[in-house]
Amino acid sequence: MNIQSFFDPVAEFLWQKKYPNNTFFHQIHYYGEEFPELKGIQIAIVGLKETRGIKKYESLDRSSSEIREKLYELKRGFGAIRVADLGDMICGDTLEESYQAIQQVGEYLMKRQILPIYIGGTHDLDFGQYLSYQNMKKLVSMLTVDGKLDMEEEGPMADQHTQEIILHQPNFLFSYSHLAYQSFLVDPSLINVIEKLYFEHMRLGEVRSAFKEIEPLIRNADFLSFDLGAIQSKDAPGAVDAQPFGLTAEEACQICWFAGSNEKLSSIGIFGYEPYYDDPHNKTAKVVAVMIWYFIEGFYSRKDSLSFKSNDYIKYTVSLDSKPNTLVFYKSKKSGKWWMEIPQTETEKFDRLTTVPCSYSDYQMAQKGEIPERWVNAQIKLL
Repeated sequence: MNIQSFFDPVAEFLWQKKYPNNTFFHQIHYYGEEFPELKGIQIAIVGLKETRGIKKYESLDRSSSEIREKLYELKRGFGAIRVADLGDMICGDTLEESYQAIQQVGEYLMKRQILPIYIGGTHDLDFGQYLSYQNMKKLVSMLTVDGKLDMEEEGPMADQHTQEIILHQPNFLFSYSHLAYQSFLVDPSLINVIEKLYFEHMRLGEVRSAFKEIEPLIRNADFLSFDLGAIQSKDAPGAVDAQPFGLTAEEACQICWFAGSNEKLSSIGIFGYEPYYDDPHNKTAKVVAVMIWYFIEGFYSRKDSLSFKSNDYIKYTVSLDSKPNTLVFYKSKKSGKWWMEIPQTETEKFDRLTTVPCSYSDYQMAQKGEIPERWVNAQIKLL
């Protein structure tokens, strides 16, 4: 596969601009006059220009360039990074062909242990992001951050894509989690659907009141899909679905850092930037740039091996008076993070770890004789 054939170079004005030597631009390889060599690369920035997932757009096709301009200007982070900017993916003749192209590029990169960061385009492009896992022969967990649940039965693909992912055959979705939705934007019947499938969800108020508890949810994800409409319009006026309420820019950056430091997360997409609606300083592009910066910093802060039989972990066994008779927890000596063990089932179709991320509060609950809800949900999914 010739991956270069899927891309147009980064806009010339960006790589001909003079940046100080201590900026992010001078840390990375980019597709300018030549396509970057991918050997040794760990993270690849992939620009998206596809806009047919929504009915109307003004300037989505230049969103990736606006984000890059802000990203390249940021100061270099701590330590060396191995990042390539592959440029902008060429749109297919149809929207479906664009999804297939994202699928092919994502699969190509991840098989080479390169994590793609998708920037720009509409939120429905996470369907292509999801499809890139289809041939990996394992169940995957998806995390969406969005003020809405895009599970409508009618309308543009941007309003339906989450439903398309959940219903897709073959089904390789192990779990789905949704963070920061706003109740006045969501049909209650859709929440009922999520709960019947034993998927996890936290509305904006719950995220705010227990922000530390979102970390295990993020740590359970194989990939993250972030709609900028989840951020309040004061901080992100250029989001396609900008709302007066939502996450702050700081909270969005914290979520991205959590995601970057998640050892098993292998792709992230940040969608829905509409430059036309941004302020004169392109504030939203700057927010997205800093989100990417924190994600990369989190990636290079990964500490855990996820080898729970090693000496890097402390094993805790909690006895219960009911079934199950015991619950097993692991705590990392390096990061202080917690996991709990889920019994293996005979009906499991794919190779899957039997440990799921949890929090210290789950361990405390077990010590009181209660079974954590995370344990119950994971057990049901493995049946």
